[in-house]
Amino acid sequence: MDNNYADMMLEQLFCEHPHAREFFGAIGLSALPEGQTLGNTVAALDEELLLDVGIERHDLLRQFRDYMAGMEQLRNQQQAMVASVTVLGGHDKSGNLENFKLELRPGEVTCIVGPTGSGKSRFLADIEWLAQGDSPTGRSVLINGTVPDLARRYAVEQKLVAQLSQNMNFVMDLSAEEFIRLHAESRMVTDPSAITATILDLANSLAGEQFIPTTPVTALSGGQSRALMIADVACLSSSPIVLIDEIENAGIDRKRALELLADQDKIVLMATHDPILALMGQRRLIFKNGGVASIRSTSPAERANLALFEQMDARLTMVRNALRNGEEIAGNW
Repeated sequence: MDNNYADMMLEQLFCEHPHAREFFGAIGLSALPEGQTLGNTVAALDEELLLDVGIERHDLLRQFRDYMAGMEQLRNQQQAMVASVTVLGGHDKSGNLENFKLELRPGEVTCIVGPTGSGKSRFLADIEWLAQGDSPTGRSVLINGTVPDLARRYAVEQKLVAQLSQNMNFVMDLSAEEFIRLHAESRMVTDPSAITATILDLANSLAGEQFIPTTPVTALSGGQSRALMIADVACLSSSPIVLIDEIENAGIDRKRALELLADQDKIVLMATHDPILALMGQRRLIFKNGGVASIRSTSPAERANLALFEQMDARLTMVRNALRNGEEIAGNW
């Protein structure tokens, strides 16, 4: 066993390496007495206790050493820089070729529009799984201009894509603060408390309705949970690509949410029916019959209309808030 760990006081070990506590909790030794070194603690463990948890003393030391080595390796294996994602067109449901080469870069927002069943979700799935001509559409995805290796394509950890679906349902019995802190500790950030506070503040700046850190995640509204996950993805996720499936009805500041993700140099792809969101992107893909029918860059004229639509949306937001507050919707709005 590494003497650097064996000679550390337990409270120091758990403070500097929060994931070490998780190891002992996972094997049923969460109530280790502090105030002594790890080596002395393990040496003093009762034989019956070790028998109850099904592990021998020498195996405990070896397994902890291997666990810490693995976590250190994970820390050092940061996600390789993704400078671009290129999607090579395949075909639609009728076999018609798409004939496009789409290059996506960090900080860009690309919107995906089209009627239900037109192929938007399939396009997102092709990117998530780094398709290589082996999906129903025949599309291929390149990373930094080259075919991704198998290790990257099928990796369980360090996924290239983080996906935010329409429904965010939690089943954990944790508060919002505990949930984010657990994620922060699993990422081995240097100051979990600080990043947790930052994410909670960001989430509340996005959510239409504020929540407190002790709010159970199961009690969060749809908008609150979506805001929490967007802030979490922006600040903690190592995935360089974010796929969003419709946030227009999530009860959040959708413009700020997109700006937050883009400012973190994420490659953002978003399926949407909201004209404001669609015009915020650098481009939009128009889907028909299971394929990309056309790709349209957002023009200066459309940018001008975006400002008008935002003014209209602000007035509608005032009406919605008035309704929530029980006010009469009369007079000039």
